[in-house]
Amino acid sequence: MCRLYGFRATEPTKVECTLVHAQNALMVQSEADRSGKSHANGWGVATFEDGEPHIERQAWAAYHGEHFRRAAARIYSKQVMAHVRRATVGTPSLANTHPFVDGGWVLMHNGTLPHFDQIRPLLLEEVPANRRGLIVGQTDSEHVLHLIRARQIASPHRATFDIVRDVAVWLATAVRTVDPEARLGLNLILTDGREMIGTRVGRPLQYVERDGVHDCEICGFPHVHHDPRKGYRAIVVASEPISHENWSEVPDCSIYRINKECRLACEPLELEMV
Repeated sequence: MCRLYGFRATEPTKVECTLVHAQNALMVQSEADRSGKSHANGWGVATFEDGEPHIERQAWAAYHGEHFRRAAARIYSKQVMAHVRRATVGTPSLANTHPFVDGGWVLMHNGTLPHFDQIRPLLLEEVPANRRGLIVGQTDSEHVLHLIRARQIASPHRATFDIVRDVAVWLATAVRTVDPEARLGLNLILTDGREMIGTRVGRPLQYVERDGVHDCEICGFPHVHHDPRKGYRAIVVASEPISHENWSEVPDCSIYRINKECRLACEPLELEMV
């Protein structure tokens, strides 16, 4: 298990309070989530600057030292992804720390592909040989990114939303082929800075929508230098509610996209689940 956070806004925004200072901030969850489990095996943050991903990662707990705090304090962006890791597949190391990046696309994952030692050879058969060497870590998550990227490259005119849907179905089928009783965990968030696509399968996922500029419930100040000629909107997707706002649940076994207007559209995934 892990804990993840995805943010998208119509204007650059500071997210330090929700990552560090909120009652259930991601840094708090790294020490203990609502079930009491820690996620202390690494942290990573991704933003997009001039259309390119910028990633900071460390293989230790977010609540250790000042590194995560300082990284969060520097962020002022329209799009942010953050992850704290509880290792299930792959040892705690920098190579196995989320988010993962390839070709301008960034992915993070909460969940597990059961029996990954048996799934991995099947997955690699779907990835061209010249791309397999790009996988540097041991995680199921990084392998999933390269499966998605392989299909993007093979079908450059196909919508990434449809590719992610197909990959989720393929993974669910592969897991059931190996073990019909296995429970798949596949909460993905994937973005290239222009669109954000995610899935919820077998793990909790919440979201909150924000219309207009409001004072932060933590620090009492707005987090955006707002252009009054524009309407401000933001959306947060997270494993657990972080603030006292009115959070909603993303339906299980679903795929969603967050468009440039920061609106979430969700569709069911046709998966055969236990």
